[in-house]
Amino acid sequence: MAPHRKARSSNPKGIRTPALATAALTSVALLSQTANASPSAEPKPSLDEVQKKVDDLYAQAETATEKYNGAKEKTSKQRKKVDNLLDDVASRTQKLNEAREELGTFATAQYRTGTAAPDTAAMLLADNPQDYFDQNQLMDRLTSRQQQAVDDYATQQSEMTQMRQEASESLQSLTQTENTLKSSKATVQRKLAEARQLLSQLTAEEKARLAAIEREQREEAQRKAEELARQQAAEEQRRQQQQAQPAPAPSTGAGTSTGTGTSAGASTAKGEKALAFARSQTGKPYVWGASGPDSYDCSGLTQAAWKAAGVTLPRTTWDQVKTGTQVSVASAQPGDLVFFYDDISHVGLYLGDGMMIHAPKPGAYVREESIYYMPVHSVVRPA
Repeated sequence: MAPHRKARSSNPKGIRTPALATAALTSVALLSQTANASPSAEPKPSLDEVQKKVDDLYAQAETATEKYNGAKEKTSKQRKKVDNLLDDVASRTQKLNEAREELGTFATAQYRTGTAAPDTAAMLLADNPQDYFDQNQLMDRLTSRQQQAVDDYATQQSEMTQMRQEASESLQSLTQTENTLKSSKATVQRKLAEARQLLSQLTAEEKARLAAIEREQREEAQRKAEELARQQAAEEQRRQQQQAQPAPAPSTGAGTSTGTGTSAGASTAKGEKALAFARSQTGKPYVWGASGPDSYDCSGLTQAAWKAAGVTLPRTTWDQVKTGTQVSVASAQPGDLVFFYDDISHVGLYLGDGMMIHAPKPGAYVREESIYYMPVHSVVRPA
């Protein structure tokens, strides 16, 4: 019987069947496509999401702008204080040197005449003569003029030390404020750059749709302003009717006017002056950190407007909101300051009928707008 032999494959070693080869090529192709494929891109944000993000960035930039404005104002005051302190230090140094020279003159004269003991002259030439004669009980050896010179020197030396310490602390504070100024400026620029980048990625059609959304928001805000105007008109009519009614005869000896009318009239006049100035700035561009005369940010405009009315306001919204008397939205009068957002990062001047004039945001211009275009925080009457 012939020995059993394993059947030899008809395919040479290493050569695959057509089916296996096809499968392998397919697998290789798929692996290649997977390896070369770029990571899946994030879905493109909707217009509503873009608008919200841009609005948030503008709000953050405006908050940083107010920090910048506050730091800039503080820096200016601190630099002036430091300059005054350094001038004072220089002046006191000169006086201290003169006092020191006078003590030296006394010591030299006593050496020449031989009228003073060596320890007396040493005291007059010591860095701190007061301590020296306190330790050595040499006061009785000095003339009244010498005693006065020592007293003056000790006083000036003490004042000089204190003044130098104050100047050093003021310089440190100034450096910290300047760092805040730089940081706030960088934050503003970064937020605005992010907003511009988002808007630059929109197509022409998307930009048109975004503009339409903003128009709808303004129209809704305008409707709310008109409703407020109707409420204020009705309240004014009711007040006039009450004033038209005959007042009861005052009792004998009773007081008359309280003077509130005059005060209210002065406040209204100043508010009108502030508004007149603000209206004259209409069309000028919003520029963060600007307070005129060619451009403004929100608090820069309100500060300049009330300055024209003879009232000095601080630079930032956070300080302006503390100036004057807070009133309700329904009681707002022309010229009142209207503040917005929970962090009080925006402000405008009330025009009446639910409208304001303000410097809105980067890329916009000073204009009139409904106060309901943004969430109202509070209303303040500066004067």
